[in-house]
Amino acid sequence: MKVYLDGELVKKEDAKISVFDHGLLYGDGIFEGIRAYNDRLFRLKEHLERLWASAKAINLSISITRKEMEKAIIKTLLANKLSDAYIRLIVTRGCGDLGLDPNKCTSPPSIIIITDNISLYPKELYEKGMEVVTVSTRRMTQDSLSPNIKSLNYLNNILAKIQATRNGVMEAVMLNSQGYVAECMDNNIFIVKNDILLTPPASEGALIGITREAIIEFAKNKLRIPVKQERISLYDVYTADECFLTGTAAEVVPIVSVDSRQIADAKPGAITVKLIKEFKSLVRLTGTPIK
Repeated sequence: MKVYLDGELVKKEDAKISVFDHGLLYGDGIFEGIRAYNDRLFRLKEHLERLWASAKAINLSISITRKEMEKAIIKTLLANKLSDAYIRLIVTRGCGDLGLDPNKCTSPPSIIIITDNISLYPKELYEKGMEVVTVSTRRMTQDSLSPNIKSLNYLNNILAKIQATRNGVMEAVMLNSQGYVAECMDNNIFIVKNDILLTPPASEGALIGITREAIIEFAKNKLRIPVKQERISLYDVYTADECFLTGTAAEVVPIVSVDSRQIADAKPGAITVKLIKEFKSLVRLTGTPIK
């Protein structure tokens, strides 16, 4: 595997940054997860827009242009001979001292691009659906840290993952400080009720996910399914007709049980199956060409 590190392609074992990098010391940096399908980068423009927005929100200056970043991603994919891949794009604050002050970071931000194959969940969960639990770890509040800043500090999500694993499941629902559904550990959540698609808005602590937006777009425009972004309670999830999660790495996964409560007949619902089919078609036919 070749890793892009500050303008150079290096071997995996040589991809190293300083222990004084504020990305390591404090989680001071940002990232994006991007997918390539069939020699195409899915919604690359939107991912890079979100990366630059995250950078602006934390007052971090990215040292190359968006076009140069696009070329670096493609160069890394070609070097690894990947046409279908998950891309992790990381920008750290750079090297400083042991203090918090980012102004003391004397080196430019580090840019790291890792490309690899990824399968987040076993194949059978995409076909039969997955069980999830609600965890006690609450999603950080909007006034503490916006969920739309994809920062390197993922401890909030990791604590949720630890609790989910101890409960014997691979994914969990996270609530906000008011007790309403925010999102899953690293994915957005949708429910279907009376043929209406519902998902929490950003104001409830949800990331405005790229896959989330794609699902909303073709649900409304192609399948003519009404979509509402509104506050959702656990009661709404328990009594939903269908439920699923979305994310760049996860893609679209049916949820058939939440907190040991069966969702409808405990099978992927008709609307969920349609959306999965449409998503699979969309990602293989659209996007920025790699070659």
